[in-house]
Amino acid sequence: MQTLDAAAAYDRAVELATRGRRQILGITGAPAAGKSTYAEQLAAKLSADGHQVALVPMDGYHLAQSVLEDLGLAGVKGAPHTFDGYGFVALLRRLKESPDEQIWAPRFDRSIEDSIAASIGIAPSVTLVVTEGNYLLLDESPWTGLRTLIDQCWYVEVAEGLRHARLEARHRSFGRSAEEAHERTYGSDERNAHLIAATAQAADAIIHP
Repeated sequence: MQTLDAAAAYDRAVELATRGRRQILGITGAPAAGKSTYAEQLAAKLSADGHQVALVPMDGYHLAQSVLEDLGLAGVKGAPHTFDGYGFVALLRRLKESPDEQIWAPRFDRSIEDSIAASIGIAPSVTLVVTEGNYLLLDESPWTGLRTLIDQCWYVEVAEGLRHARLEARHRSFGRSAEEAHERTYGSDERNAHLIAATAQAADAIIHP
């Protein structure tokens, strides 16, 4: 495993996008490490440079908020069992094995804290799918099915103090009190972060955005 700077990471992404058959690049990391921002910026730059790229985040497979509340899981939203992991694996398999199809994926909308079905289009012309999410390297079912579908998976890493500050600010922006934000950051979010950090050794590269 190696650490890639921005230029080297971009060059590797271009190589994936130009292999002639559809590739999938995974971006993973702990909550608030910056993986979503990095994936968005990478996909945008590749597209601007003429490559056929689609960004398909894992967050579209969050269980609906109403379902989480019915199951008593709203307080641990973001844990592995609060996603439709099998559905996400099935989507990536379809993206990998059926590149000639027009495929539609769900998108998570933070403004409503819920997913919107069939809102991300992946055309047959797309040669690189960038996907990002917490559990791309998790060694438990159903997540283990992802590793055979993802061609490269990079782990985004930042200083823990910065990550915690970002998380608390994010929770405050969603209307939580300072106490609630702190409790969530160092409670369920931190447990998830430890679980994700243990998967870093399986990544193909480390990225410091």
